[in-house]
Amino acid sequence: MTADKHLRVMIVEDSLVLRQFLENVISQDSRLDVVASTASGEEALGLLSEVRPDVISMDIRLPGMDGLEATRLIMRQQPTPIVVLSASVDSESLQISMEALRAGALAVLEKPPGTGHVNYAAVAKALCTQLYIMSQVKVVRQRLTPYKKSAPLAVPESAPRLVPGNRSRLRMVGMAASTGGPKVFPTILNGLPEDFPLPILLVQHMGESFMAGFATWLDGICPQTVVVAKDGDIPRAGTVYVAPGDRHLALNGNSLRIVDGEPVCGQRPSATVLFQSMGRALGPRGLGIVLTGMGEDGAEGLLALRRSGGLTIAEDKTTAIVYGMPAAAVDIGAACVELPLHAIAGRIVREVTNGAR
Repeated sequence: MTADKHLRVMIVEDSLVLRQFLENVISQDSRLDVVASTASGEEALGLLSEVRPDVISMDIRLPGMDGLEATRLIMRQQPTPIVVLSASVDSESLQISMEALRAGALAVLEKPPGTGHVNYAAVAKALCTQLYIMSQVKVVRQRLTPYKKSAPLAVPESAPRLVPGNRSRLRMVGMAASTGGPKVFPTILNGLPEDFPLPILLVQHMGESFMAGFATWLDGICPQTVVVAKDGDIPRAGTVYVAPGDRHLALNGNSLRIVDGEPVCGQRPSATVLFQSMGRALGPRGLGIVLTGMGEDGAEGLLALRRSGGLTIAEDKTTAIVYGMPAAAVDIGAACVELPLHAIAGRIVREVTNGAR
């Protein structure tokens, strides 16, 4: 792409006032051009092949076809990077937003506040930067089968089975992702048996206001109990602890710590903070996994965990939606092994099973 080529943005927003507002915000960025601005998902689909946007700003609550269905159809017909914008964090909007991410959208953001708001400039800049960054992601056609909490994906019959209890050397699993995480976490969690005997600590880079809804959404579609981690929690087997928004999640002895701390690699919560704490607290009893995402967060932490004797996994470039975080880990020798997404759950089960024999 040449330096003088502007990226083509399509806006999908049913409110005329908000649509014009977004047009103004985006047009102020010299990297971006608004090539289409529509009031419905149906209109967006009709214009897609004509305007061929590089990235789409998608409202989640639309008349007729909502943003989730529009995302699904776009990802089937003409895959295009999509950034979901939500003005609300009520349970229904969050559910739609999370499903849109699983359907192929790359990020979910709150809509920018009005120009008179104290944070307007920073939020507007962040939105434009997200649109610019996400436009660079190569997306592919998506065909999804709904997950059901009552019917988790089965581990293949050929995979080793867990024995009652946990006599494995492993005591805890840590996983981290950024862009694409809401799509890959359910794949791994639904690939683990319902009696999985380890706690799981999870870091997802996402806006603070969306984290509780993200945890609730995961809890509804995965066999494990999923909660937002609290300071002082004692991790329990078969429970997933999600780092809260804008706070680091760390392991301190046998309990969880929620700490303010400075951002690490530009992120809070940071995967590096989590993995470093696992290395200190668990040594060879920890398992850390870095999944899809932009940037380098998690790499140094995973290296610390590996040096302490822990097992470390990076998602392979053949399946990572964004091969940034895994690549950073591989480049510095932090990963014991690289695995495609569909092989990670089975490897976790084998490590727990083999260690228990």
